[in-house]
Amino acid sequence: QVQLVESGGGLVQAGGSLRLSCVASGRTFSSYTMGWFRQAPGKEREFVGAINWSGGNTYYADSVKGRFTISRDNAKNTVYLQMNTLKPEDTAVYFCAAAYGGGAPKAAIRQYDYWGQGTQVTVSS
Repeated sequence: QVQLVESGGGLVQAGGSLRLSCVASGRTFSSYTMGWFRQAPGKEREFVGAINWSGGNTYYADSVKGRFTISRDNAKNTVYLQMNTLKPEDTAVYFCAAAYGGGAPKAAIRQYDYWGQGTQVTVSS
């Protein structure tokens, strides 16, 4: 069982930056691919980006590529989402998720085993 707790959300002006953190419980954090997803009001949850177990491989949605960066610190059981040049359309609840096993970073919701409770990001224009 893995518990995930996100933090770092808030209100920011367009063009600004935020860094989200997700801390995982347990001692096998490095066994998991980690992903970030988001859900805006009235919309389906969508993939933002993911990182493999070692941090050496990342994958991003086209909508955030070049603006967002995922990293992880396995010693701290933490995955980060650095968000730069934020846009109003980035406003959403952001969730981190864990998928057991190696391989390439995963983009499908169904591939993830555990989810955090989410943190709100609001970008004002």
